[in-house]
Amino acid sequence: MRLGLALGYWGRGPSAAHLDLAREAERLGYDSVWTAEAWGSDAFTALTWIAAHTSRIRLGTAVAQMAARAPTTTAMHALTLDHLSGGRVMLGLGLSGPQVVEGWYGRPFPRSPLTATREYVDVVRQVLRREAPVRLDGRHHSHPYTGADGTGLGKALKPITHPLRADLPILLGAEGPKNIAQTLTIADGWLPLYWTPDRWSEVYALPDRLPEGFLVAPMVRAQVCEDVAAGLLPVKAMLGFYIGGMGHAARNFHADLMGRMGYEKEARRVQELFAAGRREEAVLAVPDAFADEISLVGPRERIAERLDAWRRGPVTDLLVTAPDPATLRLLAELDS
Repeated sequence: MRLGLALGYWGRGPSAAHLDLAREAERLGYDSVWTAEAWGSDAFTALTWIAAHTSRIRLGTAVAQMAARAPTTTAMHALTLDHLSGGRVMLGLGLSGPQVVEGWYGRPFPRSPLTATREYVDVVRQVLRREAPVRLDGRHHSHPYTGADGTGLGKALKPITHPLRADLPILLGAEGPKNIAQTLTIADGWLPLYWTPDRWSEVYALPDRLPEGFLVAPMVRAQVCEDVAAGLLPVKAMLGFYIGGMGHAARNFHADLMGRMGYEKEARRVQELFAAGRREEAVLAVPDAFADEISLVGPRERIAERLDAWRRGPVTDLLVTAPDPATLRLLAELDS
């Protein structure tokens, strides 16, 4: 099980610690570093900055939002950075949800999200293979465009720039059972949002054998501390925001996932409190048991014991969200 560093996206502004953490992770032998985006900083610019200041560590997006860019644009970002970094890019993609797609990107959330994802990946792979001009008569993505409001002058094209790698890895952030099943057939890896090392087979219903070389790369909040309850507060704050604030009450994929993990009643309560503006109460309503199950928090001995459980499952890459270099160093020591 390889270690990765997950930096996420910026808050109010850029974090001065991110580059230092990425450099420290590379020095410690971490395999990868990952950036994300929501509705503020983008994933590719920050990753390019990190690429310029590192030499070995692989560079991933976890995740770049599909609604933010046409699939050809995303492929352009990936192939450009792959050249600049010497072939270190891994492209993690996610569909996001209706609240973000329609509220931030100003476009309709696809009525058939599985088809939209499949078409998106198809176009990206066509660009990276560069075997022929990109062509797809899709429901959501058409190349060339042939809609009634077009000019009819569109021409099928292939990239001017020759991609460095036709097999640049594509991973998908999938939460629902059908989306996960499709990910196993069209992607090179999966980015689970919440991973339970003790109940993963029950929660995700994965097949006994995954495709050869398939990556399973969940994120985990890790922090070395003596007070477990205090260490879980940032985990609960993240969960409260994702479950209560990232999605509509009627359609929230994160809340649905928490429900499938056995906390449906608690998830709905968090949603209710967050919607009512009672955000601190929403955070406190997140069960400690759930926050602890999906994180690595506590003294060294506790983290070492729990890390063994993560190793026993199908996880190939553990993407660590850590607030300090000491935690990164501890995990590197335990992994050696």
